[in-house]
Amino acid sequence: MSQEINEDMKSKGSSQMETIWPEGADMGKQEGRYTMKQAIKKWEDGREAGGEAERETLRMEVESKSRNEEFARVAVAVFISRLDPTLEEIDDVKTAVSEAVTNAVIHGYGGKEGIIYIQVTIEGRELSVEIEDRGVGIADVPKAMEPMFTTDLSGERSGMGFSFMEAFMDEVKVVSAPGQGTHVLMKKRIGR
Repeated sequence: MSQEINEDMKSKGSSQMETIWPEGADMGKQEGRYTMKQAIKKWEDGREAGGEAERETLRMEVESKSRNEEFARVAVAVFISRLDPTLEEIDDVKTAVSEAVTNAVIHGYGGKEGIIYIQVTIEGRELSVEIEDRGVGIADVPKAMEPMFTTDLSGERSGMGFSFMEAFMDEVKVVSAPGQGTHVLMKKRIGR
């Protein structure tokens, strides 16, 4: 069977498997042979070490509606699943995305119509998530990023959105100006 897989890979022009999956190798790890998962990981690690990490990007636009927060976080989680993240890593990313999208809906657009732009990039093991709105913007970004700070006068919001993003991601940058919207960039290395 593995010879058939190898032949099929060759017929499709794939040289990646040829170099790490020897001719006639079986599916078990014996005498330097690899399972499919091990072979893919070895190839990915080799590409990272050689500075040739593959870059993949997901771009989407969603309407500024609360129900799209769940869709955005699930779509991002599915996209990053190719990195074989732990459940904790998936939950961290989903929480950060949820907070950023919710901020755009509630604070960026104030519950009014608008578009939220989401871009997720994987390069090697590095994940970058960018969430942008073209809403009201933030006058004082450092103040807005303080724990417990909120502009919500109803008392329904805790003011912990940016704090959660910073807690669950390795890096968070926010660029914003009044009347020009907000751009949030979050980064996380998956599979330390």
